[in-house]
Amino acid sequence: MSASTAVTIVGAGPYGLSLAAHLGGLGVDYRIIGRPMESWMSKMPKGMLLKSAGFASNLHDPERAFTLREFYKDHGYDYADVDRPIPLETFSSYGVAFQQRFVPNVENEELVALDKVPGGFDLHMRSGTSFRTSKVVIAVGFSHFQYLPELLTPLRGQSVSHAAEHHDLQRFQGQRVAVLGGGASAIDLAVLLHEAHANVQLITRKPAIAFSGPWGGRSRPLLEQIRYPLSGIGPGWKQRLLADLPWLYRYLPEQQRIRIAQTFLGPAGGWDMKSRAAPVPLLARRSLQEASAAKHGVQLRLDTEDGSAETVEVDHVICATGYKADVHRLPFLKPDILEHLRLTGKTPQLSVNYESSVPGLYFMGFVSATTFGPVMRFVFGAGFASRRISRHLERRV
Repeated sequence: MSASTAVTIVGAGPYGLSLAAHLGGLGVDYRIIGRPMESWMSKMPKGMLLKSAGFASNLHDPERAFTLREFYKDHGYDYADVDRPIPLETFSSYGVAFQQRFVPNVENEELVALDKVPGGFDLHMRSGTSFRTSKVVIAVGFSHFQYLPELLTPLRGQSVSHAAEHHDLQRFQGQRVAVLGGGASAIDLAVLLHEAHANVQLITRKPAIAFSGPWGGRSRPLLEQIRYPLSGIGPGWKQRLLADLPWLYRYLPEQQRIRIAQTFLGPAGGWDMKSRAAPVPLLARRSLQEASAAKHGVQLRLDTEDGSAETVEVDHVICATGYKADVHRLPFLKPDILEHLRLTGKTPQLSVNYESSVPGLYFMGFVSATTFGPVMRFVFGAGFASRRISRHLERRV
């Protein structure tokens, strides 16, 4: 067991890195473990474009000095606050540059077990090293919460996968691929597969796929700016309130918080993908009724809205069916911690400072959305979360 530390952050994505930068700025003793920007660099498809606007895609240092705008300026890229798509690769590079500047002490380790001990926690790494800490902040993002339809779970592997399992789509060139889903991830995947010369079909229960419109920013007429004010998660008064007042969200009734966190800003592709999606074959109003292994892949039986059935056979099925937060799917949380976590749905109940019912254990990012709202599903939420938690921990430790 190596030396103890005051705070340990688990996860080195936008939330974990932003919190580490704030803790460092306040002089708080901390460690951070994880591979910097791992999900963005290896679990999203090459060529993807972010849906969020430039001003809403910043990582957060205490002085707010190293924004995406500054990164673009340093590299001679053409930046705009809104309505200029941000390539995945550019955002990932920005995240790594932020880490190198503000959080150079990231430890490329994987947590496999977290034990509650008197006065804190013991953390055990896959490498075999262990250390003790007083406080732990879980900032693991989406990666543990992939959702697959139950009918396809038994086939997961060679012929069925989740969207988060693919970074380089060239391996599907010439193959028959079905993408299940109707949101941004499904649309982006289908477009990128089509452009990689895969024989792709997009299958959705919706009557059509939807696309969000441009945000417009200050170029909009004044009346429209008043009716639909800009926020970090899009234009509109609901968006503005949810983005700017996450501390207020936790006072809503529990079931309402769960519903809004899961459904607000429903499935829609980015406006910049609309023209590129036009040539992708779409099977709309289809619901999956059966899936079975076929000689060369997977056979899907789909029911249509009029009650008829059709069969589709493909080499591979990619489920762009999203994520469902559930703390029981965090493999490093031991039963003695899980049984003491008070839950909202399947996510931890959190204090105004993101602390769970297990003293000293904090959660931020996607898994905190049922307490602080859907803004925690976006990079934009990292600013509020890192400021709130870091100030609290400075007082506590």
